[in-house]
This record gives sequence, C-alpha cells and structure tokens, in this order.
Amino acid sequence: MTECIQQTLAFQAVGSRRVEMDFEGGEVTSDAGALLLGEADSARRIVGRFAGRCFTDSRNQNLVTHSLESLLRQRVFGLALGYEDVNDHETLRDDAALRTLCGAEDSEERLAGKSTLNRVEVSAGAERRDERYHKIAFDPSKFHGLLRDLFFEAHAAEPAEIVLDLDATDFVLHGGQEGRFYQGYYRDYCYLPLYIFCGGHLLHAELRPSNIDAALGSVEAIAPIVSAIKKRWSACRIIVRGDSGFCRDDLMDWCETRGVSYILGLAQNSRLRERCSHQREKARRRFLRTGEAVRYYTSFGYRTKKSWSAKRRVVAKCEHLSKGANPRFVVTNLLASEINNRDLYENGYCRRGDMENRIMEQLELFADRTSCSGFAANQLRMALSSMAYVLMNTLRGALAGTEIENAHPNTIRLRLLKIGARVRTSVRRILFSCASGYPWRDLFLSCYSNLQALGTSP
Repeated sequence: MTECIQQTLAFQAVGSRRVEMDFEGGEVTSDAGALLLGEADSARRIVGRFAGRCFTDSRNQNLVTHSLESLLRQRVFGLALGYEDVNDHETLRDDAALRTLCGAEDSEERLAGKSTLNRVEVSAGAERRDERYHKIAFDPSKFHGLLRDLFFEAHAAEPAEIVLDLDATDFVLHGGQEGRFYQGYYRDYCYLPLYIFCGGHLLHAELRPSNIDAALGSVEAIAPIVSAIKKRWSACRIIVRGDSGFCRDDLMDWCETRGVSYILGLAQNSRLRERCSHQREKARRRFLRTGEAVRYYTSFGYRTKKSWSAKRRVVAKCEHLSKGANPRFVVTNLLASEINNRDLYENGYCRRGDMENRIMEQLELFADRTSCSGFAANQLRMALSSMAYVLMNTLRGALAGTEIENAHPNTIRLRLLKIGARVRTSVRRILFSCASGYPWRDLFLSCYSNLQALGTSP
C-alpha cells in the first residue's frame, strides 16, 4: 500500500517560535452551532412531520440504508448551514455535527452521498413513483398544510388581526429546465414562484412557470389559508395585501364575498391622476415654496371601464419630490371609518415592504437553486429551502430580546452556527468542545435556554 506522507505547512515565525499547520487535528467540525438547529427542530418536530406527512416512500424498507427522514434532515440542515448543493454532501456525510443531527449512532456510520440525495429530488413527481429508481413521491398540497399547522402552533393565543402578504419573484434559469420561459418584466428565462407570508411565518411556497400573470392562482393559494384561519380563529380579522401585480378583480371579488379585507397596490393611469389633480397641484406649489418634500392623501370611489365588477375605494398619495411628482395609488375594501387615508397607506400598505426581506431570506437559503431538469424536482428543492427557513425562523424566535432578534439567516448562520469544535465520541456521549475565544457565547446560551423552554411548552 502507498505510504501517506504527513505534510506540515510553515508560516511566518512569531519571535523565536515556528508557526506550522497540518491537517491531522482529528475529528473537528466548523458547524458545532448547528446543534441549535437540532433543538429548534426537536421543539416543533419540523423535519419529522415534513417526512411523515408530505412524502410517500415506496422503497423496500428491508433494503434501505438511509431512512427518508434522515435524508431530509441531511438536506434541510445542510441548506440552513449554507451548503446549497447535493455535491457538498460528498464531504459533509462524514461531518460530526451533521451526522449527530441526522441521528447517526455508530461512529463509523456515514450519511448519504450526493447520488442518493439527488435520487430523492428527481423522484419528486408522483407519476414516476413506480419506476425502478423513483420510489419517493412528494405532495405539495400536504406540504402547504404542514406550513399552516406550524403557523398556528407558533401562536399562543388568537391574534386580533392577520395580514397575509402575497408576492412573486424570479428564479433565473441557466439551463433547459422543464417549464422554462422568457419573462419580459425580469428580462430573463426564469420561474415565477408565489410566496405567502404572515409576518415572518411562511404559509405558501409554490413554484410556477413564468409565462403566466403574476397573480394567477393567488385565489386558489390563499383560499385554504383563509379557511383554516377562520376555522381556528373565528374572531380574527384577515387582511390580504399585495402590490399592483395582484390587483385583479377575481381576487378582490373573492375577498369581498367572504368577508376578507384587502389592501392592494394599483398601477397609475391618466384617469387616476386626474381624480387627484387638485391635491397633486397643491403638493407641487408647496414644494416650490418650501423646497421640501410634500405629501397629501385623498380617497375616492373608482371603477375601471372593463376589468372591475364594482366601484371600490382608492387611496391616493399625492407626493412631490425634488425629482418631480410621485403619485401612488392603493385600492381597498376597508372603510374610511375604519382607517384614514394616511394610516392606510403608510401603516397598512407600506409595511408590505417587509415582504421583500422575506423573499431575500429565501435566496439566502438557496430557494432559487432550481437546477434540476424536472419541474417537480425543482418544486421539492424549493420546499426543502422553505423547511430550512422554518427552522431558521424558529431559531430567530428564540433570539427575541437580543441584538440579532430580527437578523437574516446569513447573520444567524455566521454568529451562531459556524463554530469550530473538536468532537470526541465515547460510549456514553458525543462531546463538542468549542473554541474558548468564541465571541458570542452569551448570545448562544440565551438562544439555547429559550429553545429548551420552547421544547417543554405545550
């Protein structure tokens, strides 16, 4: 056998001491903080329910080395830790932290390699389940049902009001993926996924081709969410919110007939600008007099010539800036007696901007990594990233009251998960010995305590 030669690397000396490095430190991980993810998962049984409810495993269990839950844990935890592709797991399968999270009891037991994980993704389409290498089927409808259940469990009491934010974004494609189309607005070949959030809670994540209207399917997506909320919280007011891309008559009519409020952006046109011309001119004159930005609000009843089935309340923001007039319009079924024009726009509609942060967080967890050739496989990849987001959002909930309580996944990952540690395994325990100089120890301990309390709460 070939004899391996130990290589020692020499660096600049410090005083009289040589500085050297080798790769013989034993079992060491750079992801020791991932054990917090395991606590978050344990507190809410997130990945276990994801595996049990959303998949059908038709494999012969007598011949299975890696359980479905173990495979999903490996993939979801890997995404949360910043490893976006299955190729990363060819090395990660031996990482002590990930092996511990996936329940590998034997110190010699390896996790699944890239080929096994890839087969899970390409097996997503139920129509391929009976093929020799496609034995695992994924059900997106059950996945969305799980998201709703996790959302309800995150609330200790019935809220007075729920705001459901809808938004679409682009996942740019660089290959010949199924369902690939050119999208004129984004000027690229892409998918056009639909997301629904309530604050930081993800309720819907649906992959769609881009040759459709952004609002297509929004009623079908939001209907089961509203139904579940009304069944669980009968006194809770529900508000649907979205930008002008979702200002469609079918969505507004659906909300009106079911007692659901809505606040939607409305694309401006000459008729709308004419209806608020007095306030716009007033804002222009005051700007010329003071040189400072001016903003007035007004509202009026409005109906399109063809596309709307009824007259609706439109709130206009008549703003004048150094760059010129900046009018904006919002349509709603909330009455003026319930909320005035300024509050509706500034506190009702403008807070929709936080949805952009939630979309950005999906990209930090690689939801746009849709490089499989099949559409169903890419929908599963999006679902895996969504579950990684639910884990990270649970972890973020345990950081309430700290300096990073509103941090993005990248910040949480760098401060709490990426911790170097030496791992020692014995008969009775697996010990992760972290660096003594770790700067966020108090933050880590606070998060750990809160997760422990979360796991013991009913």
